[in-house]
Amino acid sequence: MAIKDWPAAERPREKLLQHGASQLSDAELLAIFLRTGCAGRSAVDLARELLRSFGSLRNILDASQQQFCQAPGLGAAKFAQLQATLEMARRHLSEALEAGQGFTRPQLVKDYVQHQLRHQSREVFAVLFLDNQHRLLEYSELFYGTIDGASVYPREVVKQALAFNAAAVIFAHNHPSGVAEPSSQDRYLTDRLQQALSLVDIRTLDHLVVGEGEVASFAEMGLL
Repeated sequence: MAIKDWPAAERPREKLLQHGASQLSDAELLAIFLRTGCAGRSAVDLARELLRSFGSLRNILDASQQQFCQAPGLGAAKFAQLQATLEMARRHLSEALEAGQGFTRPQLVKDYVQHQLRHQSREVFAVLFLDNQHRLLEYSELFYGTIDGASVYPREVVKQALAFNAAAVIFAHNHPSGVAEPSSQDRYLTDRLQQALSLVDIRTLDHLVVGEGEVASFAEMGLL
């Protein structure tokens, strides 16, 4: 049965308009993006098949063009549309932070670093440099490593913080393993960085660890 023949309350688009996007399942959200199904399958049926094939919504969003276009019902036009949608989301978060909403809304910062780092297949260490009102001055990915870790040099972090005239910083890095729990090495590194920055009167506000679908905060865990 085509989606247009479903009861109005069960149609993904109408459900979104009435209850909000957060109330939809991954399949329903993907179906709205797809708009149409194929060969006797509704858009929701196709979405469910894609989720089974890729394993998760994240894997679909992070797929390369070749992987994406090999799936039934998808192609270059859909891939371009998806990439444009993801980039708009990133820019929306960036503009919100640049407008000074950043540290007054911790979840926004989490969402921002998750969008920046969750797709990385290797570990990346980044720093958000903030002014004295905790507004974003610059987001910089400073160190890159392997799937197991990245070497981070406190001297370089201090150098960059001074160059941006930052009053405070937030560290962020991803765990390609998908586990957001901070490691003992993460805690040791954070202590070293915090000590180095304190010598030049720059405060460390948080360290965010990006995993699979979640972001761990040192500040919220009482580790700072």
